[in-house]
Amino acid sequence: MSESEHKEPRITIIIPAYNEENGIEELISNVRGVVQTLDESHEIIIVDDGSKDATAENAKKAGAKVLQHPYNIGNGAAIKTGIRHARGSILVTMDADGQHNPQDIPILVGQIGPYDMVVGSRNSASDTAAHRDLANLIFNSLASYVSGRKIEDLTSGFRAVKTRIARQFLYLFPNKFSYPTTITLSVVRAGYSLGYESIRFARRNKNTKSKIRPLQDGIRFLMIILKIAVFYAPLKIFVPISFFIFILGVVYGLIRIFALNAPYGQTSALLMSTAAITFLVGLVSEQIAQLRFDRSESNTFIEEDK
Repeated sequence: MSESEHKEPRITIIIPAYNEENGIEELISNVRGVVQTLDESHEIIIVDDGSKDATAENAKKAGAKVLQHPYNIGNGAAIKTGIRHARGSILVTMDADGQHNPQDIPILVGQIGPYDMVVGSRNSASDTAAHRDLANLIFNSLASYVSGRKIEDLTSGFRAVKTRIARQFLYLFPNKFSYPTTITLSVVRAGYSLGYESIRFARRNKNTKSKIRPLQDGIRFLMIILKIAVFYAPLKIFVPISFFIFILGVVYGLIRIFALNAPYGQTSALLMSTAAITFLVGLVSEQIAQLRFDRSESNTFIEEDK
């Protein structure tokens, strides 16, 4: 064993893989060639998420550290497994299907320091499907509203992040495909710095198939954003809803009075009362979210000081 292999790595590359036997060895070789220029004692972790082919065997032959799930749990679960076993202080996550170019790793890693997390965002030259570009535009817009800052690429799995920060939010990660959504919104809400680097995404390898189902996973992504919004910024959701219900109650009451010559009505009063209750629930939820955030920050600093 060389001296460099004894050192604690500064960079850990985490690549979740499911039935990627055809391209995994070449990917590992390319990643190693790039990362060695940044850190000779780096580590490459392949998390085999219950593949039914020779993905794990080929990854081991290529010299990567391989962690295996006994069955397919999900892309997010694979990322969580990789983060739990990572030794580097900087994590780089990327896909195994050839969309992410290892040559871009130094661009992301080079920004860690000024930034706590750097995301490779798809640029206009990326070879991506039109329907996915439209979905990403919708998700990015909604996430920008929730977070209060511009989110350029919410769903990109190609990113570099400080390990201690990724582990702080590990319990929030879902097991499926929306972990980039969760960590992005969590990082912004916690006040950490988030940067973006414009990167060209290639078309996935011809021998691999997308594991994302546009309709089902699109709905799941939307629900994850709403869940994180309620979890971290409840007023962003509850205030618009309460305002809408209040206006609906007022308008309905005015229509009854001036158009139908009828009394204001119990329905209008009920709607306005519901609006007030909804706002109060949001206010209480905001206070709970802030208390949870403060406790999380306190625990993080204690861990860092050890």
